[in-house]
Parts: sequence; C-alpha cells; structure tokens
Amino acid sequence: MSTTEQHADLDRPLRADAARNRELILQTARKCFAERGLSVTLNDIAHEAGVGVGTVYRRFADKDSLIEALLATKFDAMNAAAARAAEEIDPREALRLYLMGVFEFRARDRALADAIIRAGKARPSIVHERDRLERQVSTIIGRARDAGVVRNGFDYRDLPMLTTMIGAVADATRAQDPDAWRRYAQVVIDGVLPPADPTGPVAMAGAPLDRESLELALHSQS
Repeated sequence: MSTTEQHADLDRPLRADAARNRELILQTARKCFAERGLSVTLNDIAHEAGVGVGTVYRRFADKDSLIEALLATKFDAMNAAAARAAEEIDPREALRLYLMGVFEFRARDRALADAIIRAGKARPSIVHERDRLERQVSTIIGRARDAGVVRNGFDYRDLPMLTTMIGAVADATRAQDPDAWRRYAQVVIDGVLPPADPTGPVAMAGAPLDRESLELALHSQS
C-alpha cells in the first residue's frame, strides 16, 4: 500500500468495534511512548492493550503510522495550549503560561521531542498544524518582545532545547519527585522572562531533592 493510500485509510470512517480498537491502541501507545519513549514496539503496545498484534497491524501498517496518528493529537493539544496563552492580556504572563505548559507536556511525555522532530516528514495536515503552532507561539513571543518583558534575542527556535533540558530533569527525578522539574522550569522561565522587580526576592518553586534522592536521580543518568 502506498503512503497516500495509508493516509486515506486513516481518514475513512470505521465500524464501531474497529473504532474502539483503534482508540484503545492509540491510548495505549500514547501511554507507552510517554513512559518509555519511542523504543516501544507494536508488539509491546498490543500486549499492553490486551489485543492481538494483528489487530494493531490492521489499524496501523507500522510504528511510524501509529506515531503519525499520535502526532495529530499532540499538536492539537499544544495548539490549544498556545491559543489559551494567547488569550492572556498581559504579554509576559501569556508567554509564561505557554512555556510552563509546553514544559509540562514534555515532563509527562518522554516521546514528545522525538515525535515532533518527525513532524517535518508527516502528512500535510500534520505539517500544517506544526506550522500553525509555530505561528501562534511566535506571535506570543512577539507580544512579549514589543512589551519589553522578554530577554533580547529569545526566539521560538530556542524552545526545543529548553524543553529538552527540562525533560532531562523530569526523566531523572520522576521516581523521586514527579514535580521536581517545576523548580528548574521556573529558573529557566525567569531567565527568559526576567522578574518585573529584579530587586525583590523571588521564591524558588518546591524544594530541592534530599541527598539520597539526588544521588538516585543522578545515578539513573550515568
């Protein structure tokens, strides 16, 4: 089956039972990829979902097809987050809301960065959603720049690296403190959006890991 035919098949209406199976597979894949990354196989997903591997292959020709289907939901969620942030009247708060939102997406989802990298080779509808996200976020950053509240030179293209940094913290500390990433996300955001009153004290979010937890977290990265 050609790539065009596969994409057309994804868009055809499904019988109720087939639609339920497809949604179950997508939900299971989303969970597995978020927890373990994109190394998860279709066999792993079938086992986790409690369906035969043939059922997975009837809905998705290969893992790339499944990832592409999930990409659509990821971009839907991120575009919705950007739209909510854009509704904030204060330009500084709008950008802060989006940054914290995208960091939270990555903290929950190990596969987010890898999946987004694949978007450039996805079907046109997904490329369109990726480009729409870039336009929305660039507008939010532009408002903050015009208001003079964002660090000079900050650009949409900085986000993948910042998100990777926070993701590394989230992955390392998930077992010890699943919210530890928030403490360091705040540091990053304050770097991008310096506090309005730099002379006043700004409390750190949360608390640092204790010695044992810190050693465990660092050991997991070695």
